[in-house]
Amino acid sequence: MRFRDYLRSPLRRGDLSTGIICLLPSLAVIGVFVVFPIFFSLYLSFHKWAILTPEKPFVGLANYARMFSSPEFWECLGNTFLYTVGVVLPGAAASLGLALLLDRTAAGSGFFRTAFFLPTITSIIAIAVVWLWVYDDANGLANMLLRLVGLKPVRWLTSPKTSLLSLIIMTVWKNAGYHMVVFLAGLQAIPPSLHEAATIDGASPRQRFRYVTWPLLAPTTVFVLVTNTIFTFQVFGPIYVMTGGGPVRSTSVIVYYLYQRAFEFQEMGYASAVAWVIFLILIALTVLQMRLARKREQVW
Repeated sequence: MRFRDYLRSPLRRGDLSTGIICLLPSLAVIGVFVVFPIFFSLYLSFHKWAILTPEKPFVGLANYARMFSSPEFWECLGNTFLYTVGVVLPGAAASLGLALLLDRTAAGSGFFRTAFFLPTITSIIAIAVVWLWVYDDANGLANMLLRLVGLKPVRWLTSPKTSLLSLIIMTVWKNAGYHMVVFLAGLQAIPPSLHEAATIDGASPRQRFRYVTWPLLAPTTVFVLVTNTIFTFQVFGPIYVMTGGGPVRSTSVIVYYLYQRAFEFQEMGYASAVAWVIFLILIALTVLQMRLARKREQVW
C-alpha cells in the first residue's frame, strides 16, 4: 500500500497524527541537543568565535586553511591514525582469538567471558588511573615484572618512543571483551551442520576455520572494524588522564587537539572546523571499509 493511499482513510490519518504528537517530545530533544549543535558547529567553523570576545567576524574558509597549514594538526592526525591502526587490527585479532577459545560450553567458560567483559563496562577514567600505576617508572607493575625476568625497566609513558604504544596496549585490553562478545554471537550463529559436513569431508580444524568460519564471520568482522575505528579515532579520555598529549606531543591525538583549541585557547570556530574534518574522515574510513568488505565477500 502506498503512503498516499494510507492517508486517505480518516482513521489512519488520526493514527498518524497521534503518533507524531507522541514523538514530538523526543523529536524536540533530538532537535535541541543533536540537530541544532551539528548545524551550529558548521556555522561556527566559518567564524572567528571566542566565548569571551564580543566580536565574532565571518572568516570564510580561513579556519580550514589555517588547519591544513598547521604542522601541529598534521602531527596530531598522524598520531591518531597510528593509534587507530594499532588498536583496531590487533584488537580485532585478540577479540576473535578469545571468542574462539571461549566458544565452548566447557567448565569455567562463563566466568572467563564475564572477566574479559568487565573492563568494557568500567569507567575509562578509573581504568586510566589504574594503568598509570601499572606504567609507573619506579614502582609500576609492568617494570616490576620486567625486573623479575632480568630485563631493564621501560619508560612507558615518559618516553616519546613508547608512550603511544603503551596507550594502544591499554586500549586493546579494555575493548577486547566487548568485541569478543560480538564475535561469540557471530560464531554461535554459524550452523553446526556446516562444520560437521566439513569434518566429514576431511577438513582439518585450520581448514574449517579458513573456509567455513572466517567467510561466515565477514559481516561480524566488518561491524567490529567499522565501530572500533569510529570509537578509537575519537579517543580522548586516556590521553587527557594519562599523558596530556605528551611527552613532546607524541600522544597528542586529533580530538585532544580539538579540546585544547576549544577550551584552553577559546578558539571555538577553529575547533569546529577541526570537528567537521574529523567527521568527514570518519565517513571516508567507514565507506572504504564497507567497500573492501563487499569486494572480499564477492571473492569468497
